[in-house]
Amino acid sequence: MKAPHRVISLNLGDQGLVGTVSPSLGNLTFLRYLFLQENLLAGQIPLSLGHLHHLKYLYLSNNTLQGEIPDFANCSNLKMLGLGGNHLVGQVPTDANLPPSLYGLDISNNNLTGTIPSSLFNITTLAELFIQHNQINGEIPREIGKSRFLQEFSASGNKLSGRFQQTILNISSLAIIDLGTNYLHGELPSNLGVVPSSIGKLKELSWVNLEINQLQGLEFMNNLKNGTNLQKLSVASNQLEGEIPNSFGNFSVKLQVLYLGSNRLSGRFPPGIANLHYLSGLALESNCFTGPIPDWLGNLKTLQSQISLLEEALLDSNHFYAHIPRGLESLKVLQVLNISNNNLHGNIPREIFSIPTTRVVELSSNRLDGPLPIEMGNAKQLQSLHKKLGSAQLSHNLLSGSIPKSIGGLQDLQQLDLSFNNLEGEVPEIGIFSNITAVRIAGNTGLCGGAAMLQLPPCSSRRPSSTKHMVSVVLKVVIPFACIVSLAMGISALLFWRKRNERKSMSLTSFGRKFSKVSFNDLASATDGFSTYNLIGRGRYSSVYKGRLLQYGNVVAVKVFSLQTRGSQKSFITECHALRNVRHRNLVPILTACSSIDSKGDVFKALVYEFMSQGDLHMILYSTQNDENNSALIQIALAQRLSIVVDVAAALEYLHHNNQGTIVHCDLKPGNILLDDNMIAHVGDFGLARFKVDCTVSSSGDSTISSAINGTIGYVAPEYAAGGEVSTYGDVYSCGIVLFEIFLRKRPTDDMFKDGLNIATFVEMNFPDRISQVVDPELLENQNGISHETLVDMKEKDLECLHSVLNIGLCCTKPSPYERMDMREVAARLRKIKAAHLSSN
Repeated sequence: MKAPHRVISLNLGDQGLVGTVSPSLGNLTFLRYLFLQENLLAGQIPLSLGHLHHLKYLYLSNNTLQGEIPDFANCSNLKMLGLGGNHLVGQVPTDANLPPSLYGLDISNNNLTGTIPSSLFNITTLAELFIQHNQINGEIPREIGKSRFLQEFSASGNKLSGRFQQTILNISSLAIIDLGTNYLHGELPSNLGVVPSSIGKLKELSWVNLEINQLQGLEFMNNLKNGTNLQKLSVASNQLEGEIPNSFGNFSVKLQVLYLGSNRLSGRFPPGIANLHYLSGLALESNCFTGPIPDWLGNLKTLQSQISLLEEALLDSNHFYAHIPRGLESLKVLQVLNISNNNLHGNIPREIFSIPTTRVVELSSNRLDGPLPIEMGNAKQLQSLHKKLGSAQLSHNLLSGSIPKSIGGLQDLQQLDLSFNNLEGEVPEIGIFSNITAVRIAGNTGLCGGAAMLQLPPCSSRRPSSTKHMVSVVLKVVIPFACIVSLAMGISALLFWRKRNERKSMSLTSFGRKFSKVSFNDLASATDGFSTYNLIGRGRYSSVYKGRLLQYGNVVAVKVFSLQTRGSQKSFITECHALRNVRHRNLVPILTACSSIDSKGDVFKALVYEFMSQGDLHMILYSTQNDENNSALIQIALAQRLSIVVDVAAALEYLHHNNQGTIVHCDLKPGNILLDDNMIAHVGDFGLARFKVDCTVSSSGDSTISSAINGTIGYVAPEYAAGGEVSTYGDVYSCGIVLFEIFLRKRPTDDMFKDGLNIATFVEMNFPDRISQVVDPELLENQNGISHETLVDMKEKDLECLHSVLNIGLCCTKPSPYERMDMREVAARLRKIKAAHLSSN
């Protein structure tokens, strides 16, 4: 031993240590290995550690260390420096602060700012560089191309901008490129970056992540056949447009994960995927693919994801049509299948529920018909993706028949959505059907019975034999007489109607499915004559009443249009148009519509929606604790507000990018965001919506509709006030304002916002250092029963989350629409923030 009786290694990783890192460790001058990762250490990194000349490995990752990164230049033998997963601030260290022979640097998941110093790449031995999930901005320096031995470069989750740095392609040793969730584009749409075709020249490449940027171009796919080691490729959530090239199937035989979702890819299901026999995760969601899903999908050798131990096939939100392919039972390890929001029809293949590993099945918003497969009740493994919650989403189809009682026997099933189909018969009462928050069956007018809390009508029983004669009399005498009377009344009403209305009456849309008809009398009876007691909301063109329709068996919301108000007729037609084909879990579900005459002989138009028991977001934000419906947000944590924002973003993402064409809401505000029993947010009120019905969009990612626009003061994008065109970026602006309102609990029309100050500039001038002073104080108040140390840690994590969320709001409310994110990017980033916040707590 070269240093007898000297400490050369200290391994205390994951030991639950608390307190600070002792400066006395700097006295262990022969120390070579120091492992303190995965503890609860706080405070600053002692400067004395920078004088340990023999130190080779230093790991302080995943603690709660604060302050700036000290100078380690004197640690001349240091090979690995791991500081990730802390609360470090300041700049990324330069070569002057690091030893010249450093092999690996991990400073990820901190709060570092500034740019990537070009001098960092003067360290020619650097092979691993992890700087992801910080607040680093600017462009990737071209000097990165000098790193001859760089193997892994991860910088995702920052604010990097500019074009894809071409000099990266000079690093022949590079195996992992992770640049996802950044702003890799210029200031204007003309400066958008392009995925370089020469990326395929990197022979050692195994993992490429460029997701959630604004990159264009498909030429790089032609060269990826040369990357024989490629295992994962993610270019999801960019602006890739057009058909996948034929050379696509020549990818590396080792390819396991392929994520192409949330782009503008079109054409048929990429046939080259048939050659990727070792594919483990496939995501093509939210594109413009059309045609059938091929039967050979079931012949892939394995479809098992190595990411988070999930096996997934995500094909939702495209234009796929025809039947669901047979033979899916060959996918022996498939866990997640999502083909929702397409135009698929026919029966649900029973094979889907015969796969023993199936945990999540999402088939909603198609045109599937026929009965529920009896095998569904035998899917003993059906459980969920998140925290092992069960999930089967079959809503908004044309399914018929009864609900198999065996489904109630699935003990692990915790989420079941059968709403808005044509199901009928008795609802089972066991298992999930006894939990009103876990099962959704609204919009199936033929269902009856079930648990009392479902509030369905009782199932009719057989009539006693003693009534048979009376039934016969009714059938033979009363009914014919009633028909004659009804016919006479109908002819009279028709003549009266034609005389009163010279113009042609508008026929109601079918909303893409069969709905029970309702009359004016039905709605008047349901709302007690549209009494003020049942009035729950009033808008520019309509009033909303709470009511109970017998055929639906539950409470509904009836939106009655004030046709005497100028523009209300157009609002009704617009809302019908908007709701005809769009179906999404975060849009207010419509049940039926009524176009009739009222008791005075006047034209009557109404829409009937599923009732949202928690009311609208405006009421929840601003009602006081003394109100009957007191402010729910006072009682719920940051996570709930975050969930609401994620729901709203998901709804707008669908409206802007659904497979029926672009819909611009034009009036997003808290009053148009409703919440159900589970506090899931639903966007409603499409009376001002604008449409662009095609799948292609301009190169800027924007969809514009030239039209005059009305909206609500405080939420309207500034370009509208200047007479600009209606665009999806106007909704993005409104979403940012709503986001601020949720987390600040301040109206954008508050008296404090004047003389050029608005809610967006108010946040910007206090960001990032003073956000704790501007957010709703309820978010950071002390909680009973929690230790001081835990509370401090929670507040730090909450502030970190708030920082990320408010930054999204600032990106949404840029003065120029071309500087704003699109809703795909907003939704993706918010989902990531939510997942990170939930996992950290």
